[in-house]
Amino acid sequence: MTNKVFLSNGRSFDVDEGQTILSAAVRQGVLLEHSCRTGRCGVCRVKVEQGATEALVPEDSLADTDSSDGYILTCCRTAIGDVLLAAEDLGELGIVSAKTLPCRIDALRYLSDDVLEVVLRTPPASKLEYLPGQYIDVIGVSGIRRSYSIANARREDGKIALHIRKVDGGRMSQYWFGEAKVNDLLRLEGALGTFCLRSGVAKSLVLLATGTGIAPLKAILEQLAADTACKQYDQIYLYWGGRIEKDIYWRPDFPKLPLFFTPVLSRCSTFKGRTGYVQQAVLADSIDLTSAEVYACGSDVMIRSALESMLAAGLDKNKFYSDAFVSSSL
Repeated sequence: MTNKVFLSNGRSFDVDEGQTILSAAVRQGVLLEHSCRTGRCGVCRVKVEQGATEALVPEDSLADTDSSDGYILTCCRTAIGDVLLAAEDLGELGIVSAKTLPCRIDALRYLSDDVLEVVLRTPPASKLEYLPGQYIDVIGVSGIRRSYSIANARREDGKIALHIRKVDGGRMSQYWFGEAKVNDLLRLEGALGTFCLRSGVAKSLVLLATGTGIAPLKAILEQLAADTACKQYDQIYLYWGGRIEKDIYWRPDFPKLPLFFTPVLSRCSTFKGRTGYVQQAVLADSIDLTSAEVYACGSDVMIRSALESMLAAGLDKNKFYSDAFVSSSL
């Protein structure tokens, strides 16, 4: 049985029985907000305006209050009859379909004792097309697949940088931190996700990161610094949260951007800068969120807290974009 899903901008697509709404949209060239595709990040959360849906897999990141208010995760649910969603096709962003490419390790460099920068190169005739902020899946020799945000804007040589944090006992971490060598052959799938700059109007840009969530925000800043045609902001605020000082392993250097950088540490009592959590620092600085866009990347706990507190402080709910890092099985 096939049902139809209608979007608020008039676009529609068919959903077959047993097929998630998100996968059906992707196969028919419709781009809905999403990231992990497993129900754990919550990025694909959307409100059902009319019709009924059924969960095919658990909606782990959906709060009970969201469910009672009519919200679902499109990567977890299928349509039961025709459905109207309060969502739009994001195809105007210019995001291309994901593809699988061979790649080799071009360089390895430690950014801190537990964060490794991996630079990948693809064949000259098969450069990866992506928007700054998106991520890729890297597929290892044994078929292990892990997701990593791209840490640079597009380069002429097509090389892709990743920031990879060591996970104790992690199977892919064992490879990256103990076995990886320059010229190793891997595969990647991408580009993935919808985390990227949008075309709306805003005076201020607020960027929030925890841990290696700084990687896609670094790529977005490089995009803003290099592309004069890209929309400009009166102020850009970057807040990066870590536990201790070594977690702030990168410093932004974009003299042409109106950038204000604030590192925030949560477990360092001797730190002379800001302490606490990034979302709390934003609120303490009294930034006018009513005319801002917010892009947050990092832990799901930070993202949920930031969304709730910033909406309460006047942020437009349609101006908060996120990419939650969720742990993979070891």
